[in-house]
Amino acid sequence: MKKPYAVLKQHRFYFGGLLLSFIAGGLFLLLYGKEYTFLSLNSYHPFFLNVFFINYTFMGDGIFAICLIGLMFFYFKNKQHGFALLYAFLFSGLVTQVLKNLISSPRPKIYFEQGTYLHFIDGVTLSGSSGFPSGHTATAFAIATAMILMMKNKNLQLLVLIAAIMVGYSRIYLAQHFLSDVLVGMIIGSAAGISAVYFAKNRIRFKRSINRIHRMPHAPASSTPGIQTA
Repeated sequence: MKKPYAVLKQHRFYFGGLLLSFIAGGLFLLLYGKEYTFLSLNSYHPFFLNVFFINYTFMGDGIFAICLIGLMFFYFKNKQHGFALLYAFLFSGLVTQVLKNLISSPRPKIYFEQGTYLHFIDGVTLSGSSGFPSGHTATAFAIATAMILMMKNKNLQLLVLIAAIMVGYSRIYLAQHFLSDVLVGMIIGSAAGISAVYFAKNRIRFKRSINRIHRMPHAPASSTPGIQTA
């Protein structure tokens, strides 16, 4: 297992971009607040973007994650990567569901029930409560982070990061979440992805060590010579 500094250096574009995105989003939220940041990120709603984000947000859905995990196991036949994606999905899902039930933060539908927000999109089913954090964002970043850490092609780092960020933005665009929900989802997902890859690699190493022990030749049991009597 590589040292953390070596891992960060090797994937500096992904993690550097992730850190900058989080800082920029956090400062924007800190300076302007929950309501203004949501409204400003939702000021432009052309029809083609409505259609695009209604479909694109599916990349943060659990069904999409399960399909990727299935492909890794059964098409690419890579158990280590398959288990890493599975753990990332489960870890991020568990944490987000616990926080959703503990905090029960209202989503935009309830928050703006007085009619101050008018860009709700037809055909999008809106939830009212348990908005914090964003589960779709957490899933997207969990899968993206795990994939980046396992990929041999390091040139895709920024592309994968942008793809995950767009899932987070789609949740704001579709009025499902606030910026704060998305930012925390980014943290949860990224942490889940890192933990999952580490866990999966050590699981494989542990299993190989056990198999090597079982394959080691066993010394024959020594027999104690019998005592002869006169």
